[in-house]
Amino acid sequence: MPNPKVNFYFEKDRSWAPEQRRLRDIALSSGLIEDLKWGHPCYTLQGTNVMLIHAFKDYCALLFHKGVLIPDPDALLIQQTDNVQSARQLRFTSLAQIERMAPTIAAYIQAAIKVEESGEKVAFKDTKDFSIPEEMVNALDADPEFAAAFRALTPGRQKGYLLNFAQPKQSKTRQARIEKALPRIMLGKGLDD
Repeated sequence: MPNPKVNFYFEKDRSWAPEQRRLRDIALSSGLIEDLKWGHPCYTLQGTNVMLIHAFKDYCALLFHKGVLIPDPDALLIQQTDNVQSARQLRFTSLAQIERMAPTIAAYIQAAIKVEESGEKVAFKDTKDFSIPEEMVNALDADPEFAAAFRALTPGRQKGYLLNFAQPKQSKTRQARIEKALPRIMLGKGLDD
């Protein structure tokens, strides 16, 4: 059943609007509950996020939150970036493609529902499995208080910082990011808190 608080998203005149409306129809026929999360239509099972609809410049997509656990015999699911551990996308570039794939899309949704009903969990990498840029190693070694504050962060916050610090190609940019984040880390805050 359509959620009235989500209607505005589909009523906007935007790129991929017809395609996203069709994906909504397919999603709603699955029996999942429609909600709005992170500004996007999100479909849940017993309060747990199963998938959401979102759009980018070159495509729109269904993002399955535990997509890595969904059987994918035709290799249709896409890992958005190397750092995404759990979510996977089905991407679309036309309404005709969605129409052609409607039975497949419905099957992937049902598979996602089965994964959620099974209670299966994604095995996430530990913080120790993420590479630590040399600049961060040096900062931790140079300041025991900073090292203690970083270790006191939740694993998710640590990972967020490590990914952010490792992105730039230049050492000076990595160093600048670490220096900028230092006060937040000392306060026990994450990158996006």
